[in-house]
Amino acid sequence: MKILWGLLLAAFFYSCTQKKIVESKDNGQEKMMLIDADKAFSNLSEARGMKQAFLEFMDSNGVLLRPKHTPIIGANAIEYLIQLNDSSYTLTWQPQHAIVAKSADIGYTYGLYALHPKVKDTVIYGTYVSIWKKQQDGKWKFVLDTGNEGIEE
Repeated sequence: MKILWGLLLAAFFYSCTQKKIVESKDNGQEKMMLIDADKAFSNLSEARGMKQAFLEFMDSNGVLLRPKHTPIIGANAIEYLIQLNDSSYTLTWQPQHAIVAKSADIGYTYGLYALHPKVKDTVIYGTYVSIWKKQQDGKWKFVLDTGNEGIEE
């Protein structure tokens, strides 16, 4: 398991160095477009459910990192999402920051999420990070998504 995580992280950092993910003054518009995509992703989750939003915004080779699971990749991630029952909660999030590569085809966002169970007055807060890839049609889709529970109010 540790080897798999190590390989995954090594591959990510290698790709980051190849794409030169650094914040550039020249790609401010791309950064705003990525933040807007992340906000639209959250808005769809609130309006139509987490499952629908994730299916719409995930790249076909997307990876989900979830507790008690090995990385869920591509078609397996789609199948995992299809089987979810998201009718008992609403998931929303707010991006805090984004970075876009100079190449303007890869970037990441991170921020805070709120999980609102429909039967309780409790809200579960956490943090998330999504790595995004620009599609041929110019839209952003995430290629990796993960989050952590545990933000105190």
